[in-house]
Amino acid sequence: MSVKAKRLFKRLVSYSGIFFFILAAGMLWWQLRNYSLSDIAHAILDIPFINLVAACAACLLGYLALALYDLLALKYVGGKVSWWKWMLAGMLGFAISNNAGHAVVSGGAIRYRLYTRWRIRGGDILKMLTISGLTYFLGASAIMVIGYFMIPHDIFQNSVGLSFGLNALFIICGTVLITYFATTIFFHKKSIKIGELKFQIPSTEMAFKQTILGITDSVLAGLVLYFCMTPFVQIPFGTFIGLFVIAQTTGVFSQVPGGIGVFESIFLIALPDSIDKANIFGALLAYRIIYYLLPLIGAGSLFFIYERWLRSRMKKWLNEAKEKIPAKIKSIKIRK
Repeated sequence: MSVKAKRLFKRLVSYSGIFFFILAAGMLWWQLRNYSLSDIAHAILDIPFINLVAACAACLLGYLALALYDLLALKYVGGKVSWWKWMLAGMLGFAISNNAGHAVVSGGAIRYRLYTRWRIRGGDILKMLTISGLTYFLGASAIMVIGYFMIPHDIFQNSVGLSFGLNALFIICGTVLITYFATTIFFHKKSIKIGELKFQIPSTEMAFKQTILGITDSVLAGLVLYFCMTPFVQIPFGTFIGLFVIAQTTGVFSQVPGGIGVFESIFLIALPDSIDKANIFGALLAYRIIYYLLPLIGAGSLFFIYERWLRSRMKKWLNEAKEKIPAKIKSIKIRK
């Protein structure tokens, strides 16, 4: 690949971060397009205020946990940036990928734009994305395995497909956990080469950190929906979190942005018919707004503030350089 082609590719990847931000906002609009503002307001107002506050607090803690994915990945590649930088990149990256789907592409594009400015190499950024993806799936797999034994299996008896999918997910997630930890034990300090990239096998300690962080993230995300749903249905938290991770993981595997439709369908099928599904859908809608819309607006606003601040600084540096260059040329002429 020529130098010009590489520059063009880097520019396209960098600006695609803004594209995926717009795509994420568009997907949210598409999801909520059939509801008026009054419908959305009624769905949220039916939830007690204290529950909404608790859901927002869980959401904030959840995105802080998501930002720690980037810190853990940075330590893996040996990169160092200021704390607010990895926090901004992590929160914004996940806010976009949660809405737009295809996390490696959408969340990766915005991370590439930010981390390359902070002198992290492109190859290391790709390694970071891989480690972050593994962290999520380790946590989700761990909860899935635990949740498999906590969820009454008769709730899916009316759907052969979901029952089969539940068993298949349990086998897949259990295999993922066993394989990953076995690899860190028996092949630690060795590396795997994929293309031009060399991945160091993580230590077992790091694998535990990844799993704990992934579990924490999934539990906090689940709490957002749990606080929105408990006013309408009483369900043990252990059963709920297992069901939540099944729905969330299925949504991720479906490759539908945000798991839209897939996530809601599993919950609506799993819960008893005696429960008012309109209230449940209202709780799911409130969850979408709190966990997807608000972080996208908040992190997106911080991103655009940072972009404007950076542009103003670059203009200032450029003006200062323009003033200094003539002065230097004049001093050189005088010396001559």
